[in-house]
Amino acid sequence: MATEANRSEAFADLAIHPGEVLAEELEARTMTQKALALAMHRPPRVINEIIRGKKAITAETALDLERVLGPSARFWMNLQTTYDLTRAYNARGAHAV
Repeated sequence: MATEANRSEAFADLAIHPGEVLAEELEARTMTQKALALAMHRPPRVINEIIRGKKAITAETALDLERVLGPSARFWMNLQTTYDLTRAYNARGAHAV
């Protein structure tokens, strides 16, 4: 079982939405949001909302990102889970020391 110290060390105070990582990945590939949306068979609005941090990456979206971009679906889901847990810890006042 993890101790409180272990949990707080695992999560920084700053929650980084996986959309930020996705935006960086698209920029590195010189790929537009629209091109990604077309490749994923999704509306461009969905990709834009993920990148703006308004929408979470779901398991289905993670599978599509894996298919189109290459990093595993688990990678994308881990980013989302880490973001969600960091926000939850911060909301409870359980900040890293």
